[in-house]
Amino acid sequence: MSNEHPFKAEQLKALAAQAPHHCTCALKICKGWESVPDARWPADQMQATGTLRQELPEGQMELTFEEFHPNGTRYDSPNAPIAVDYFPYNRCDVFKCSTCQCAVLKYTEYGGYYVDTRARLVDPEMIVARSAEA
Repeated sequence: MSNEHPFKAEQLKALAAQAPHHCTCALKICKGWESVPDARWPADQMQATGTLRQELPEGQMELTFEEFHPNGTRYDSPNAPIAVDYFPYNRCDVFKCSTCQCAVLKYTEYGGYYVDTRARLVDPEMIVARSAEA
């Protein structure tokens, strides 16, 4: 997915606007960031549709780890905004279930001694653009 142009907030909202249908993908429970190891990821049903990964500005070594929480939430909270220019969203790929049509974000958390794949259902009401912070 690295060759794709990153989704903008409006594109992600449009992708997630359709209400999900009944399905067995079980990702609709991931309202906040949930650990979803590869063994539980419904790969047969999930279609990669894009990315939120931004290109690095010249002279910058990595994407920001700054988070956006105007209401005091944590990144793993179901009430946390989906702020596409901030961590962890700026490291996400976008998937859509071929059965229920739900849009899901996926990223890998790299800790000191672990690797954890996480997923979050895209709620279009939670998506904010950078301009929303001003």
